[in-house]
Amino acid sequence: MNQLMDTGRRAPAAAPPAMARLRWAITLFFALDGFVFAGWVVRIPAVKEQIHASAGALGLALLGVSVGSVTTMPLTGTLCRRYGNHPVTVVTAALLSLSVALPALTRSALQLGLVLLLFGAAYGGLNVAFNAAAVDLAEAVRRPILPSFHAAFSAGGLASAGLGGLLAPHLSPGWHLLLLTATGLVVTAYAGHILLRTPRPATGDGPHRDATEAIPGRGRVLPVRRTRLLVTVYGLITLCTAYGEGALADWGSLHLSADLHTGPGAAAAGYAVFALMMTVSRMSGTWLLERLGGTPVLVGGGLLAAAGMLMAALSPELWPVYLGYALTGLGLANVFPAAIGGAGALAGAHGVAVASTLGYSGILLGPPSIGFLTEAYGLPRALTTIAALAAVAALLSRLARRDRRRAPH
Repeated sequence: MNQLMDTGRRAPAAAPPAMARLRWAITLFFALDGFVFAGWVVRIPAVKEQIHASAGALGLALLGVSVGSVTTMPLTGTLCRRYGNHPVTVVTAALLSLSVALPALTRSALQLGLVLLLFGAAYGGLNVAFNAAAVDLAEAVRRPILPSFHAAFSAGGLASAGLGGLLAPHLSPGWHLLLLTATGLVVTAYAGHILLRTPRPATGDGPHRDATEAIPGRGRVLPVRRTRLLVTVYGLITLCTAYGEGALADWGSLHLSADLHTGPGAAAAGYAVFALMMTVSRMSGTWLLERLGGTPVLVGGGLLAAAGMLMAALSPELWPVYLGYALTGLGLANVFPAAIGGAGALAGAHGVAVASTLGYSGILLGPPSIGFLTEAYGLPRALTTIAALAAVAALLSRLARRDRRRAPH
């Protein structure tokens, strides 16, 4: 079955060298996304001092990223259907690279919030566009390769956070963020050249190489209502897992310092363990999906994360908390990309947009929800909600599998 090229013309299935070029280019965009975003995050304290903002004012300004992203994601799905995933990926990557330099030019919390709306819009748009492009490629090669792209995102974020820690004492926020802009534009020009010159790959209707439903193929035609329901279920799975990612990013280190009374280094190491395990797990995600299939990875990942987070939240000792964070990272790592892949294969860019929007909503809900629950019940009990939602994600994954089996072919 031929697919439309991003230019609107029909193209035959891409040859293997073209597939390899596409995979390399899309991988670069994922890594760039993580690199730019993490580079901005490590300079937030310096920008806060620059604009003389209170903690509350800064919090409101930072909402600009979230509002911009969630607002733009559904629109990006429409743009991808109209203009193609590849052009939208290149344009949004360029906008992300340019807009990351703007926070250093602000002088008030209001100005920061406004520029972060633009930054968030570019970030959300890029996430939808390159995930849609990755889903197309995964279907074309008949392999569940989305985890490898998300591993590139995680690796880019880790590299940028480390580099930012080294550069922060020597570079002002303005020069640092400008360096991110220059790096982003160079990578966008290089990877974008490959992406725009390579047609959108054709997707086949045959069985996957692993003979599983790791990525449901578009050859199966479902009723519209059933498709919408399944896409929503996949979106809820991303919401449940992204809740945990967002909550651990903001509260994981605090749990170690406030509840276990560790030093700053030991507290920071907790989240580093979680992030490292996510990256490692995503590197092996394709192998797991090919050998186990989508449902075992989704269900098993959710249950592993639930058990790990219960251990981390309730243990009074340091090393079990580290182990719990590691198991949570291993479990959650491949659930998000597998769910995005399932939604995208069912409904294309629209499915990716729906799942991404719900997933990003989970990132937004996580930190404030933990904060409110901490006030009422304490941080350890509040963190058990991460385990609860991971278990819900496992249940939803099982229900989605059963619903697909009942669907007509």
